[in-house]
Amino acid sequence: MTSPRLLYACAIGWLVAGVANPVEAAIYKCVDASGSAVFTDSAAKCGAPVKTYAVPGSNYRSTTPAAPDFSTKYDDLVMQSAADYDVRPDLIRAVIQVESGYNPRARSPKGAMGLMQLMPATAVEFGVRNPYNPAENIRGGVAYLKTLLDRYGDETLALAAYNAGPNAVDKYGSAVPPYRETQQYVDKVQNISAPAGSTTPGRVIYKTMVMVDGQFVPRYSDTKPSSGPYEVVHR
Repeated sequence: MTSPRLLYACAIGWLVAGVANPVEAAIYKCVDASGSAVFTDSAAKCGAPVKTYAVPGSNYRSTTPAAPDFSTKYDDLVMQSAADYDVRPDLIRAVIQVESGYNPRARSPKGAMGLMQLMPATAVEFGVRNPYNPAENIRGGVAYLKTLLDRYGDETLALAAYNAGPNAVDKYGSAVPPYRETQQYVDKVQNISAPAGSTTPGRVIYKTMVMVDGQFVPRYSDTKPSSGPYEVVHR
């Protein structure tokens, strides 16, 4: 029988929460002799030597090195959704980092998809036609997160509901469910993001217009522009 062939390694946020050793965070997908996909946490089981690289700012690892601007690649989309839905950009960034390690093609064994790991039903509910499109995924994920923040009025409970579902939070009397995965998820996101209500620069979003290919397009940042006109779109 032909040894399985390594295709790629990816990290799945809910599997790596609380894992101390980044190497253990890698999940490898191999293809066996029959052409079936096989998932394993051991590169050796794929029958080929594997070199992995750390993803900056997280416990995730990948078979390809991450670019230096990996975690800021989608910052304009984060800022736009933060302004549209009145959600802290630092919180959005933290959720993306923990959920997918900024991999727009991430898919969990449970079927969660894209940067913010939207389940199919959630994607449909919030009008996301292509969950692997970063703009759609972030917009839908932030819209969903906003409904949870409004529902519970508490960031900790909103994050717990984002991970385990609102029914689980309600089942335990509006408290974080006693699930290890959910508790670690909430801790991980909150350890990455700035505290809610803080006066960090992330509380203000500045909108500027820049010329790209002959057209003006909006750019969002939590750093005040040093020159030129700008608009404050969120506090």
